[in-house]
Amino acid sequence: MAQEIIVEPDQEAPEKGSQKSEPVISLRGVSKRFGRQLTLANINFDVAAGELLVILGPSGGGKTTLLRIIAGLEQPDSGEIYLHGKDATFLTARERQLGVVFQEQALFPQMTVEQNITYGLRIRRVDRQRIQTRLEQLLELTGLQNERQKYPLRLSGGQRQRVAVARALAHEPKAMLFDEPFSALDAVARTELRRDIRSLLRELKVTTLFITHDQEEALELADRVAVLNQGAIEQEGTPFEVYNHPRTEFVATFLGAANVLLGSWSSGRVVLGTTEMRAPAHSALFAEHQPIRVVFRPEDAVLNFQPQLLGTPYYLGRGIVEDIYYVGPIERLRIRLALWHPPSGDQTNKRMTLVDETYAAGFPISVSRSKWETSEMELSIGDPVVVGLKDYRLLPYYPIGV
Repeated sequence: MAQEIIVEPDQEAPEKGSQKSEPVISLRGVSKRFGRQLTLANINFDVAAGELLVILGPSGGGKTTLLRIIAGLEQPDSGEIYLHGKDATFLTARERQLGVVFQEQALFPQMTVEQNITYGLRIRRVDRQRIQTRLEQLLELTGLQNERQKYPLRLSGGQRQRVAVARALAHEPKAMLFDEPFSALDAVARTELRRDIRSLLRELKVTTLFITHDQEEALELADRVAVLNQGAIEQEGTPFEVYNHPRTEFVATFLGAANVLLGSWSSGRVVLGTTEMRAPAHSALFAEHQPIRVVFRPEDAVLNFQPQLLGTPYYLGRGIVEDIYYVGPIERLRIRLALWHPPSGDQTNKRMTLVDETYAAGFPISVSRSKWETSEMELSIGDPVVVGLKDYRLLPYYPIGV
């Protein structure tokens, strides 16, 4: 299914000579090919002073190539990179004065923590007293005071990554670039480290660009998120905006779980099989009978036994509980919706589609409930329920064929 990209004003290339303060990092029209493969297509964004921008996308989507271009390790085929308003497109990596942290820390195994952190300052022939002052500051900020004389092999994965961050910060870079630095760590270490690094970067007011494929990591770290898919930015905004107001199906389904139903637009209402719902107030208008997609998060759905007890503005329909499982404090359920009423006497299960008038046995959706909701209304597999929605999004759908 082809993905349309809805471009809004904040996705346009930033204009030169803007009255706003100059961003630390600016990309204008950056594109890159490897052979016939278009890896990056007309990338435009700014990173403001002290901001943490996360580039989120699947593996192979162009994230690392983008970071390497900004760092000066790759050259774009077209477009420009600006640092503090100055064209840096053809500067070397060292001339750009950026700190870069990769997944592989690349620490010197024969050097202690102290020696690794100060290496860049020593080769720049910085004054010894200044090196010592900076070292003490970074050891305290990264919590490595007790590991200062240890060698990398005696450190945990999280500690080695802290050394890599401290080393990148040592020469006071213009900005920091992170290339999925926590992905090799276990879940507990990853969560702890990203929170500590986030606090550190905020304290130092360091401008940061961070790339990841981990949705939870992106939402927790970012001031803004840019979702990259197949070399193009599909949406950019705050974590709240991108999660709650996705502009494309890819953004909705990649940034957390999402249910997607196919329906049509009729006289200002949404038609899903034999069910009709009024459109949300924030919805765009569509052409009559335009195929559309109804998108909602599992937590946007509410369950009850009777429609009048739902207390939601949108009634989706009846269903059957097919599966129940628990993820920490959250109960997740699979509900099979009955959005069709088959003709009398015809019990054949036909191929399911909501675009035309065919019907099926039902459509599975995911619903999540808090432990409080679960305790107030206990459910078992096979229970009949009704489903309401607190909110949902409408996206256009352009079927390629029938």
